[in-house]
Amino acid sequence: MEWNELSVTTTNEAIDAVVNILMENGAGGVQIDDSEGLEKVKVITYFPSKLGLVELIPELEEKIKKLNNFGLNPGEAKVTLTNLQDDAWVDLWKKYYHPVRLTKYLTIVPSWEEYQKEQEDEILIRLDPGRAFGTGTHPTTQLALQALETSVRGNESMIDVGTGSGVLSIAARHFGVDKVYAYDIDDNAVTAAKENFALNPISNNIEVKPNNLLEGIHKNVDIIVANILAEIIVPLIPQAKSNLKDSGIFITSGIINDKKELILTELEQNGFVVDEILNKKDWYSIIAHKPVKGDV
Repeated sequence: MEWNELSVTTTNEAIDAVVNILMENGAGGVQIDDSEGLEKVKVITYFPSKLGLVELIPELEEKIKKLNNFGLNPGEAKVTLTNLQDDAWVDLWKKYYHPVRLTKYLTIVPSWEEYQKEQEDEILIRLDPGRAFGTGTHPTTQLALQALETSVRGNESMIDVGTGSGVLSIAARHFGVDKVYAYDIDDNAVTAAKENFALNPISNNIEVKPNNLLEGIHKNVDIIVANILAEIIVPLIPQAKSNLKDSGIFITSGIINDKKELILTELEQNGFVVDEILNKKDWYSIIAHKPVKGDV
C-alpha cells in the first residue's frame, strides 16, 4: 500500500492547535520536527494515498491561518503532501518515535529501542505503531489511560473500541483487567494490534478482530473504552449501553473542546450517568456508568 506524508510548517506556539485540526480531519497521530527552529516546526502525519488528500490541503491551510484570530502565530501555515512507499513510511516513523513516560508508572517503548527501567515498579509497554498511529503520546490517549488507571479495580472484562495499535488494551491488562476484547474497523490496525500484543506477553489472551464499532457484538462486560473521534462516539453510545453490565463503566476519549457538550448530551439521553470529566489541553475524556434500574 502507498501512503501520503502530510506535513504542516508552523510555529512552536501553534503546534497543539495544528495537531487538533489534523485530528479533526482523521489523523490518528503526529510527529513533531523542530530541527529547523521554533519558528519553522513541522507537524507530520500519514494517510493512505487512496483518501485523496489533495482537495483537503486548501481547507487545512485556511483553518491554520485563521489561528491568528485566536492569538496564535501559525507561521508559514504551509501544507505539503508527499507520496511514500510503505517501507519509507516505516523508516520515517522510527526517526521520530522514542520512549516516553506517560504516567507515574507507565512508559511506552518503541519495539526497536533498548530501554532500561528507571524504577522497579515502572510498567513498560512495547509498541510498533505500524500503520495504526496509536503511539500513546497524544493527549487523547493519555487521558484514556488516566481514566482506565483510575477506573480499573481488578479482574474486569473490557471492550476496546477502535483499538488502533492496541495500547489501551495492553495497559488495561497491566492495570488488572482480566479479559479484553479489542475491535477496529481498519484491518491495518488489527494487524498492528496483534503484533503489539505479541510484543507484550501480558496481552496473550486479548481477542482482537475487525469490526465496525460494536455492530453485531453482544457481550456483557464491566468496562468499555473508546478513544475515537467524537462524531464516531455518538453512534457507539447506544451500542455500548447494550454491551455493558449494570454499573458498567464507559470511558470515551478523543473529544475536542467544541464536541464535549454533544457527547455529554448523548450520554445522558441514553441513560448514562457521568462520573468524571478529564481534560488535557483542548481534549476531554469522559467517565460514565450505566446505572442499575431505579438508580438515577
